This record gives sequence, structure tokens and C-alpha cells, in this order.
Amino acid sequence: MKLELKRRLPIALLPLLLACFAEQAIDGDWRTEEEPTRPPNLVIFYVDDLGYGDVGSYGAIGVETPNIDRLAAEGLLFTDAHSAAATCTPSRYSLLTGEHGFRRSAHVLPGDAGAIIRPGTPTLASMLQRAGYKTAVVGKWHLGLGDGDVDWNGEVAPGPLDIGFDYSFLLPSTGDRVPTVYLENRRVLGLDPADPIEVSYRGKVGNRPTGYESPDLLRVAADRQHSDTIVNGVSRIGHMAGGDAALWVDEEFPDVFTERAVAWVREHRDQPFFLLHSFHDIHVPRLPNPRFEGRSSMGPRGDAIVQADWIVGALLDELEDLGIAENTLVLFTSDNGPVLNDGYEDRAVELLGEHRPWGPFRGGKYSAFEAGTRVPTIAWWPAGIEPATSNALVSQLDIYASMASLVGVALEEGEATDSLDQLDAWLGRSTSGREFLIEESVGTLSLRRDSWKYIVPFTRPNLPAWIERKGIEGGFDRDPQLYDLSADLGEQNNVAAERPELVRSLQSLVQQIVESGYPDSRRPAKPRISSQP
Repeated sequence: MKLELKRRLPIALLPLLLACFAEQAIDGDWRTEEEPTRPPNLVIFYVDDLGYGDVGSYGAIGVETPNIDRLAAEGLLFTDAHSAAATCTPSRYSLLTGEHGFRRSAHVLPGDAGAIIRPGTPTLASMLQRAGYKTAVVGKWHLGLGDGDVDWNGEVAPGPLDIGFDYSFLLPSTGDRVPTVYLENRRVLGLDPADPIEVSYRGKVGNRPTGYESPDLLRVAADRQHSDTIVNGVSRIGHMAGGDAALWVDEEFPDVFTERAVAWVREHRDQPFFLLHSFHDIHVPRLPNPRFEGRSSMGPRGDAIVQADWIVGALLDELEDLGIAENTLVLFTSDNGPVLNDGYEDRAVELLGEHRPWGPFRGGKYSAFEAGTRVPTIAWWPAGIEPATSNALVSQLDIYASMASLVGVALEEGEATDSLDQLDAWLGRSTSGREFLIEESVGTLSLRRDSWKYIVPFTRPNLPAWIERKGIEGGFDRDPQLYDLSADLGEQNNVAAERPELVRSLQSLVQQIVESGYPDSRRPAKPRISSQP
């Protein structure tokens, strides 16, 4: 693993290079007369539960992230970038569809849920296929598979291959849920037909021990929700029987997924490609590979951050070794904000020290406060992005329309309906981003309008018991909340009572967006680059 920072171009050449790009972009096509320029490869590093403050370049304490920090030093670091939701499944749905999860009632799914992105739904992957890209997803999925009654012993469909991906290698759900097997394309990897898999979220199946029956067998204690079938010494959500030969080992995740990602990139190095590298880290259960144990001062959670950083570095090294890094756009981000104790007793709270996963913000995963969706986000493209810091308000929702703009794909009616063309902001050519942005959390919505943050009153009869049990500072209140982030980043001073007209205006805007979409319906106007190799 090479950890040194590699110089891209002599700094004196940057103005000349950028001037050439600007001149060519006037005609909507970055091509020279002598040699056509293919569109950039796209790699999205989608880390799980990584907070705004969990990365060195965002102020982390007690953990080092040299590879991620390299991206920040050489690329565009965003200070006001957001996932679409404060939980996993809705964020992933929004990233791929360009549509808010609440429009399809997307919520955190059980491990046996049917596919919520149905065949025929336009996705970021299928849009890029239209532009001639090869596409792959490697890692955590958690968007459902099949039609809700999956036979894990046969072909599993529909899935990623039915919504625009040419290749997939998945954790079917997530690490704390069964089935605890890898799914390559449509089949469980390494399954012995004589030992079929059975999965149940309604009651125990088979003879595997459970956490609630045999807590003495556990390597890490878990709450009742996470105390069903034990695999690799860890109890999970849900029950599973069979499939012994196919079971994963959590500590092998970084090597298994990185090897698959690298192999796929090598195979497709000579054509434009899109790789969604979807991390399990730093989601629970946190079981980093032994070579990363003790590499932070924060126990398993911090060590998992080190492991995630290694994965980033491994793929960056491969891109450079293949000679394709210059024309690869890398987006590094997280699916939602941070959480410490999320069902397993791994001392994440006790070993935190002075580290602040949420940075200067309030809240975290599940929360309506800013740390629920404001996540570390970096854009890196040696041939197209100058190193800088951007304060533009950007959302993962807009990756879809922005990439369509970059590669010259015209979006169709009804495609990526909440996604706006923010390409100039994503590439650092503009300091302006969105004016309006809905932030989705558990049980309510929030609205960002410039520096104002409005949280819609919580209307459910009761707050979910698990929210209270986890001690989450959710921002769920039955009265309106209004914060001026320009003076109150930590959302400590609710000024709703002092600004009733603004509250009414913002509530009306939330209703308009929910019912009719964003007022700004910008769509890609013309190609920014050739869409053909």
C-alpha cells in the first residue's frame, strides 16, 4: 500500500490545462482535433455511518485517514454536503434514483425485503449505461432483493442487474442482518446445494445458536434486536439455517470487496466505467481485520475508519497503476451521519475521547439535526477539479442529474425527479449550490433554505422506543424549530417563535416540495463532454 501523496502535474501547468478545458467546453465537448477524449470514469466511495468529523481533513482526533485526506488535499472538499436521509436505505435509494426516499416510503429494510427499486426504474447506473459506461456495485446493498420471498438457493432477482448494473458483488442487506452470505450477480457465492439456506424474520429456523439463547457464545454483547442467529461469534437480526460453506467472515470484508473491485476495474480499464463501492464500514458490527486493530485510540469504531481509509487507498493505487487515475472522477461520501452504540457493546462511547464524529453539528444518524445528513464529501478528478474547499449546499440527490449533464445524457420526463443539475458546484466551478434542500430523518423532514434550517413538527403519537433507548438526539419536537446556521451551527437556539412569518413560509415550501417537487427544476441542457469512448 502506497500512502505517499503523489503529485499530479507541475503546478505551473495547471492554468494552461484549465484554459484548454475551458476553451473546449464552450462547444459542449472536451475534445481536441487530434484525439477524442472519453468521458471520465466515475467511482463513488459510499461509506456507511461515517460522520462529518470522522475524517482527518474534517478534524478527526485519534484516527488517521491519509488516503481520504489525500483526496481532500488534491480535490474539492465540501463543508455543506448532504446525504438525502439520516438513515441507510432512503439515502441509497435517493443516490441511485435521484428521488427522495419518502416518495416511495423507503425505510430501513429487513434482510428479506423485496427490491424497492423495481425493474424499469431509471437509475444512475442505467443512465450511465446509456452513455456507454460499464457499471458495477460492490459491497453493501440494503435496497431489497427479489419480490419479497427470496429463494437464496436459486437465482435471486430482481436485483442490481435489473436496474442498470452489469456486475454486482454484494452483502445482500447489511452486516447485522441475515443472510450472512455474499451474492455475486444473482447467486449466493460458494453455496453447497446439499446445505440449502433458509431465512426467517418471523421466528427461529434450524439449529444455529442465537444470542438470546446462548449469550456466552458471543464475541461482542448485543441488544435484543441484534440477538438472533449467531454467525462468526456475532448475533444478528433475523434467523438463518444452512449455507455453512457460504458464510462470510466479517474480518475478511476489506480484502474480499477490494479484490472484487480491483479485478473489475482492471477488466474495464479501456472503457468508461462506473463503480459504486459501497462500504460496510463503519456500520455495526464493527469487526475490523486484525491488521487494523489498535490503529486508532477509539477501539473497533476508530479501527474500522482506518480500515475504510485503507480500502480507499488500495483502489486509488490501482487506478494510478493502470494509468487511468487522471480521468477518473472519485466521489467520497457517507450514507448518513454517525452513530456510536447501534446495538453492539463495542465501547464506541467509552473510548471516544476528544473525538467528535458529528463535528461542530448536533445530532447524528436517525436525527433531524444537521449531523444526521451533513456528511464528509470530497470530489477528486485530477484532469477536471482544482484543489479547493467549497461551502456550496450540495446533495447526493444531484449526483444523478449532474453526471447526466457531464456525459451528455438528456433526462426523460419522470426520471430523477428530485435531482438538479449542480455539475458546476460538484466540479468546483461555482460556489453556488442548492437554494432549497429537504433533509429526511426518522419521523419528520427538515428544510434547508440558504442558512436557515426548519424542522417540521413531529406528529406521530409516540416517539419510537428504540430512539429513546439509543439516546439519540433526534430533534423530534411537536413544535416548529427554526435555526439560523450562519450564527448557530450547533442548532441550540430555536428562533421559530421570533420568526413566525418565516416559519409559515418554510412550512409552505416543504409542502410544495413534497407534493409537487422542487421549485427549481433545472435539467441538463447540453453535453459537457463527449459521451462516446
